[in-house]
Amino acid sequence: MPTHFISSIYVFVLAGFIGFEVIKQVSRLLHTPLMALTNALDAVVVVAAIIIAGRAETPLSAVLGIIAVVASFSNMVGGFLITDRMLRMFKLSKQKKS
Repeated sequence: MPTHFISSIYVFVLAGFIGFEVIKQVSRLLHTPLMALTNALDAVVVVAAIIIAGRAETPLSAVLGIIAVVASFSNMVGGFLITDRMLRMFKLSKQKKS
């Protein structure tokens, strides 16, 4: 295996582990702002995936680009739906107190 592939896998696994540990330590009160930030990052990923799919140099890169667009777009939409649901729960609890 080429060394750049192995180093890329190493960086991916390390980033996944660090990301999991950071997210695990977030309090519940900060979950909604964190979701909003990840939704914004997912929007950037969608644009990048569209660019990759548009530059399809081989059929494999076209298929992988389309898969990246679908995966990142569904992740972004799901994040917005979850954030909206959480914000509605906060609004309901404020209305009940009044």
